[in-house]
Amino acid sequence: MHLATGVARRLLVPIGVGLLIVTGGTVGLVVATTGGRPADPHPRVSSTRPAAAASAGAVVPLLGTSADANRAVPAVSASSAASGGSSAPPRVAPLHGLRQADLLVVAPFSLSGHVLAAVSRLPGVTSADPIEAAKVTINGTPAAVLGVDPSTFRGYAAGPTAASDPLWQGVADGGVAVSYTMGTLDRLALGRPVTVTGRQAERLRVVAFGTVGIGGVDAVVSDSVARSLGMPAANGIVISAPLASVTALAAQIKPILPRGAGVEPLVTLATAPSQAGVPPSEAAGSAGLTTAQLTAALRAAESRQGLPYAWGAAGPAAFDCSGLVEWSFAQAGVALPRTAADQARTGPAVPVSQLEPGDLLFYHTDPTAPGYISHVAIYLGRGWMIQAPQPGLRVQVVPADFGAQFAGAIRVSPRIAAAVAGGLA
Repeated sequence: MHLATGVARRLLVPIGVGLLIVTGGTVGLVVATTGGRPADPHPRVSSTRPAAAASAGAVVPLLGTSADANRAVPAVSASSAASGGSSAPPRVAPLHGLRQADLLVVAPFSLSGHVLAAVSRLPGVTSADPIEAAKVTINGTPAAVLGVDPSTFRGYAAGPTAASDPLWQGVADGGVAVSYTMGTLDRLALGRPVTVTGRQAERLRVVAFGTVGIGGVDAVVSDSVARSLGMPAANGIVISAPLASVTALAAQIKPILPRGAGVEPLVTLATAPSQAGVPPSEAAGSAGLTTAQLTAALRAAESRQGLPYAWGAAGPAAFDCSGLVEWSFAQAGVALPRTAADQARTGPAVPVSQLEPGDLLFYHTDPTAPGYISHVAIYLGRGWMIQAPQPGLRVQVVPADFGAQFAGAIRVSPRIAAAVAGGLA
């Protein structure tokens, strides 16, 4: 689930959503479905996702890079089970306007009301709402999932998604809304149950394919379902501060947080013709790859030709698109972030006319978020690129594509890449 001119300020701005498919109702332009799945899931290139959870069945925070981040999550009693219960689900409140989701706080434990209150009082913060945020599995595939109060959280979503009463009521009723890319690439069936596993497993009905608008999020459930999965209650806070400097606000939030919690800008990219690259002010003075690093990264990528695509995989024997990029550059000693949208922030933009081997090429491929960068490839030179394309295909060298889905290119700066990967940029 994904999300302008935000490259410069890393702000989330709701963008137009071209497609929203919901059981029981539809908003926006709808494509044909076959067996509950869109008939044409854009076969050429794929989406990206966060790295896999630390262990199967474990609930792992979305953020947090400290030693505390992977500690055992305390057991949380469920206020209601997703698969049943005698009480009727709440009716979802109507949408009362959109809010810009700018920052996400996540901890591997429940955050106190004092933290929420302190964050809410900071200058520039217009709203701050508690959520659950964790990596679990959906039918065995690692997924970043949010647990939310549908009535209050819907305002943070992309416009048509936010406006869909059937989607949010379906979530309130105990279902799961998944991203278009996850639904198609993992071949999930709309209206059918999936097994969602955290500290314990639940069978949840897929109520919608649609984009929430927050990068890296694969699915949304209600907060009661999240707790039944074992997510720590209210271990996250989504923050709107549309007029504030996100970097400055994040610096103010960090001292408020308990040890082990983290805060991260919600990276989004605009629907401009070229979205990739950091602002010139950030790129100034940043050296690119050395010849040795460039050679090592390209050799590593080319050595993976013929290996299978696996959504969420980052090597060494299987890859998704951003996993191939991350692994290849790691072999050259260059740390890159995990997702394509974040990898687009790891260096200055490069015009097509000035492309060099090792530059990264980015693409829009998610029809529910046409402005979001959801695919990445490595330029090899002379009009060729290497990519991990989609399920059923293998890592391949193909002609570089500069068509309608092309979002731009960047030249990796190890310094900027390390800062983004460390959550410091």
